Amino acid sequence: MNTNAQYSDQELIQRILNKETALFELIIRRNNPYLYRIGKMYRFSHEDTQDLMQDSYVQAYTHLYQFKNKSSFRTWLSKIMVNECYRKSQKWTSKNVESLENNTPAFEKLSSVETAHNVMNTELNSVIEKALLHIPEDYRTVFTLREINGLSVAETSEILSITESNVKVRLNRAKTYLRAEIEKFYNKEEIFEFNLIYCDAMVDRVMKAIS
Repeated sequence: MNTNAQYSDQELIQRILNKETALFELIIRRNNPYLYRIGKMYRFSHEDTQDLMQDSYVQAYTHLYQFKNKSSFRTWLSKIMVNECYRKSQKWTSKNVESLENNTPAFEKLSSVETAHNVMNTELNSVIEKALLHIPEDYRTVFTLREINGLSVAETSEILSITESNVKVRLNRAKTYLRAEIEKFYNKEEIFEFNLIYCDAMVDRVMKAIS
């Protein structure tokens, strides 16, 4: 299936709810890179991150009828993934998926040289990823959602259940930490992308789980 099919997320959701289950594959392919980055920023291994992604997709599919389009689907799905990461790391008790959209809605661009677009540049991205693993998790997570996954302040606030002001503060602190860390090393490493060679396998895993 082509991830660039003409369906919007909302159209896909409606068709899936109308028993066109096979179309959930498009949901998976569109969101694999975003969920993978979240898992890696919580320092989970490649294998654990894949397990968390599968669990998140299954939860999303099971509760798809509860998505009310109050936020973007990617925000809703990202929040499920964040909850799964927290649950696995035992840092908090995950909230029920039914309440994901009931929270009060809550990376500003780095600079003209450090925009999210440049973050995805292969060489710069590898440096930032290495540096990110050395800064506190709260700041690392906000930076990943804002600058790498391109979510808004409000969306990040909603996903993490923190205020928009807190999002901005954490992002600024993340940038401060990053500048200090980046000065320590400049080595190319594997990019935190969900390589296409894994994409088909993830689709197979999730589709088997929901069938």
